[in-house]
Amino acid sequence: MSDLAAKQCVPCRGGVPPLGADEQQRLLRELAHDWEIVDGHHLDKQFNFDDFLQALAFTNRIGELAEEQGHHPDIHLAWGKVRVTIWTHKIDGLTESDFVFAAKTEKLAR
Repeated sequence: MSDLAAKQCVPCRGGVPPLGADEQQRLLRELAHDWEIVDGHHLDKQFNFDDFLQALAFTNRIGELAEEQGHHPDIHLAWGKVRVTIWTHKIDGLTESDFVFAAKTEKLAR
């Protein structure tokens, strides 16, 4: 199994099709459990924490990662939980970089 987290997100310039279902499923198998592909369009996962402060700290780490990688997920922060939703806005679908960002996000939660 390849290490998606070791790769870098590649900016999408548009004009490329989103990944097909087979490729999405192949890449999903390389992620930690609990990531979902929703409607073949985006990746989604909820991370749970003991309190608001831990969830906030995780959210801030994701923000730093997003700036570093030039890839920005939707992040929903609530008491003790953070929901992360990832897709490539430029093509309104999934690219390999979305799975790379998900793997990097997973490492931040450890």
